[in-house]
Amino acid sequence: MAQEARDPVTGRVTTGHEWNGIEELDTPIPRVVLFFLVTATLFAVGYWLLMPAWPLGVTYTKGLLGNDQREIVTRQVKEAAAARASWTARIAEAPFATIAADPALMRHVRETGRTLFADNCSVCHGTEGRGGPGYPSLAAGAWLWGGSPETIAETIRVGINSTTKDTRTAQMMAFGRDGVLQREQVLAVVAYVRSLSGQSLGEPEQARVPAGREVFAANCVACHGPEGKGLHDLGAPNLTDGHWIYGGDPQSIFNSVQNGRQGHMPSWEGRLSPEDIKLLALYVGTLSGEAK
Repeated sequence: MAQEARDPVTGRVTTGHEWNGIEELDTPIPRVVLFFLVTATLFAVGYWLLMPAWPLGVTYTKGLLGNDQREIVTRQVKEAAAARASWTARIAEAPFATIAADPALMRHVRETGRTLFADNCSVCHGTEGRGGPGYPSLAAGAWLWGGSPETIAETIRVGINSTTKDTRTAQMMAFGRDGVLQREQVLAVVAYVRSLSGQSLGEPEQARVPAGREVFAANCVACHGPEGKGLHDLGAPNLTDGHWIYGGDPQSIFNSVQNGRQGHMPSWEGRLSPEDIKLLALYVGTLSGEAK
C-alpha cells in the first residue's frame, strides 16, 4: 500500500502534484461553499416551479403561483389612472383662475407639469425653463404673446410658425440683408435699441442714438411700439426689459436687424391631450413666479 505524502508544515495530505518544489495540498472544499451551492440550487429549482421561467416556443411555463408581471403592471397602471382621474377631471373642467387658487390642485399641477415639461419642453427651454440662445426664458416673465394661463395654453396648442393652420405667426424681416436699411442705419438703430434697455454705450454708439431713434420710428414701432415695449398681439418682444432671446450685445442685435429672425415652436395639439396642455400652461406660469 502506497504511503500518503504529507506536508511537513501543516501535516495535511498532498495531492502528489509538485511545481518547482511546491506540493499541492489536498484541501477539501469548505462546507460553507457547499452550503451556498446547495441553497442556490434549491432556490433555482423552487423558482422555476413557482414562477414563470422557461420559454416554450410561443408561450412559457406559468409557474404554480400563476404570477403574471404583465397583468400586475396593467393593473397598477389602471389603478394609477383611476387615482389620477379624480383630479384631472377637475383640471379639465375648472377655469384657470379657480385651479390657480386651489392649493391642492396646484400641487398636482407642479408635480405632473414638471414631468410633462421635462419630457416635451426642456430640450429647448431647459429643465428650469430659463431658455438659451434662440429659445425664450419662461422663468423671466417676459412673454412674447402674453403670460396669462389662457394665452400660454393657446401658444402651446397652436405653436409659433408651426405647420398647423391656427399657428401664431411672427417674423422679423432682414432689414439690412434685404436692403431696407443701409449699414450705418443698422448700426444706428442697434445703438438706440441698446439704449432702450439701459445698456452702457461707448462714445461712437452714443453719437448714433439720435439717428437710430429716427430709424426706429420709421421702421420698428409698428411691431415693437413707440417706446419699444413690444406688442403681444404680434409676438414682438419688449426691447426695454433686458431680456434677450438672441442676445443683447451689439453683435447679436446687429445680426437680428441685419438678417432678421424667425423662431419656431411646434404645435402640441394632437401630441398632448387638452388636459395636459392646460397643466403645462399652469406649470409654465409657476416658473416665472406668477402662480404661487
